[in-house]
Amino acid sequence: MQEVQSTASQLPESIDRLLKRFQRLSDPKQRYEQLILYGQKLAAFPESAKLPENKVPGCVSQVYVTASLDQNGKVVYQGESDALISKGFVGFLATALNGLSTEAIAELNPDFIKDTGLAVSLTPSRANGFFNVFKTMQQKAIQLG
Repeated sequence: MQEVQSTASQLPESIDRLLKRFQRLSDPKQRYEQLILYGQKLAAFPESAKLPENKVPGCVSQVYVTASLDQNGKVVYQGESDALISKGFVGFLATALNGLSTEAIAELNPDFIKDTGLAVSLTPSRANGFFNVFKTMQQKAIQLG
């Protein structure tokens, strides 16, 4: 039997590590719980940053994301959502993308999201929301670059 090539082979280590963590969880409920934990780890999001330009378009829930560069020129994200799952998307992606260069983030293909195994248990609107959060974060990194 031929092994299917995962998109993880070209991914930054931070993303590869997260994907492996999710792939070890066989139960969809455990994956949801893990996702929610990432959302709970997010730092408090300032009310002053809840601006239209930081709002993720195409999400049913209210999702906000900001991006800045640290002293080494690496991207750092902050985010917030009024929904647990959406906040989990932000937390997961912030964990995956924080510390990468703007170029590395700009080159990422969102297909790695499928490798979490979450897509099979997400509703189409939530799966679309996950993609929208990623695209917004990617656009913010490109703007910084």
